[in-house]
Amino acid sequence: MGPTPNTSHHQSHISQPTSNSVDWADLPPELLQTIATNLQTLADYIRFRAVCQNWRVAAPIAQRQLPREFPWLMLPLSRSSNRRGFFNPLTGNLHRLILPEASHSRRRAGSSRGWLILIDESPSIFLINPLTRDKITLPPLSSFPNVTKFDFYSIGREYTIRSPENDYYYCNLKEMRDSFIKKVILSGSPYDESNFFAFAILNRHENLAYCKNGHDSWKIIDEARSYGEDVIYFGDAFYAVDKFGSIAICDVNYGDMPIVKYINVGQQIDGDMQYLVDAMGDLLLVSRYLDFEIDIEHYLEVCKTVKFCVYRFDWNAQKWESMANLDDKVLFLGENSSLALLASDYPGCKGNRIYFTEDYSGTNYDSIAGDHDIGVYNLEDGSIESFPCYPRNLHWPIWITPSLC
Repeated sequence: MGPTPNTSHHQSHISQPTSNSVDWADLPPELLQTIATNLQTLADYIRFRAVCQNWRVAAPIAQRQLPREFPWLMLPLSRSSNRRGFFNPLTGNLHRLILPEASHSRRRAGSSRGWLILIDESPSIFLINPLTRDKITLPPLSSFPNVTKFDFYSIGREYTIRSPENDYYYCNLKEMRDSFIKKVILSGSPYDESNFFAFAILNRHENLAYCKNGHDSWKIIDEARSYGEDVIYFGDAFYAVDKFGSIAICDVNYGDMPIVKYINVGQQIDGDMQYLVDAMGDLLLVSRYLDFEIDIEHYLEVCKTVKFCVYRFDWNAQKWESMANLDDKVLFLGENSSLALLASDYPGCKGNRIYFTEDYSGTNYDSIAGDHDIGVYNLEDGSIESFPCYPRNLHWPIWITPSLC
C-alpha cells in the first residue's frame, strides 16, 4: 500500500471562490436571448427554458423560428407516475414529461396541431399542450344536441341520448367517456387562431359534429352522416370520407349552418379503414388493410396491419388515382389528425414510408393481451418495421407533433 497522497492543497484550492466564477443565472439578458435565438431543436429549447426563471424569460413560448419537430409517440401511462414517455422513432430518444392531466381517469380522443384532446367523466372535454401544459376547454359531452338529458344522480343512466330515428337510450359516465366520441380534429393551432373550430367524429351513429372555440355547445351535421371514417381540415373546410372513398366537404366558417357539398367518386375503395391526408396541397386517401385473428387464450379478436394503399385525388376527373410511390413524403396515421412531412427535412429519415399506430374501435380498446399494432410501412416493398413493443393497456400509443406555438 503506497503513501497517502497529500490532498490538502487541492481541497483548499477548490473551496475558495475565484474572481472568474460565473453565476449562470445572471448572464446578461441580451446574451441569453442571442443563445436562445440560435438554438436549432425544440428539445434544446425546452432544456434551455428549464434552467431558471431568467433563462425562461429569454426564451419565450412564442418562439417561431424552430424547425418542425419529427412526431413523437406518446406512450402508455405508468400507473406509478405522472410522467409520460414520448418516443422519437427517428432519433431513438425518449423524453419524459410531467403530464398528470392525461391520467387513467381521462380518455384520449386524438391529437391535433400539437394538442391532446382529453375527455373526463365529469363530463368535460379539453385540449392540452403536453410541452407547455396550456389548457383550453371545449363544450362538455352533455352539450351535444342528441344528449337530451344529463343527470349526475341517475346512477348508471346519467345520459339520455336520442338516436337519429328518435329512439332513446341511456349511457353511464364511463360509457360516454369511452365510446361517444371517436376522434377530434382542430382547424388550426389554438396559439395562432383564437377562433379555431373543433370537429368530432361520433362513434355510435356515424355522426359528425363541430364547435367554435368559446361557444358552449356542439352542433351536429345531419347532412354528413356515414362520412365518419376520417376527417381533416383541408384548405378552408373540413373534409370527411366514408368507407368507400366518397367525400363530404363541410364548410363551417359562415353562419350558424354548415355548407355541405359532396364528391361521390363513383368507385369503391377497398380496405378496412380509410384516412385522409393533406400532403403539401395534395389530397390523399390511405386505405389500411387488417388481418383478423382470434386470441383463444384471452377470447378476443386481434387485428394486425398487413398493408396500405395510397390514392391521390384527381380534381379534374373527380376520382382517386392509385399512387405507387410517395417519393419524399412520410405519412403519420392513427388516432392523431393525419399528417404528412418531407423526409428531406429530417436527417436520417427515409421517404415513401407510412408511420402508423392502431386506432380501432371495439374490443381492442380494452384489450390487455399482445402488443400494439405500431410500426413503419415501406410502400415500395410492402415491408413493415416494428417499433419496440409496449404492453397493452387502456390507452394505445398516439402520434403527437410537439410544438410550443
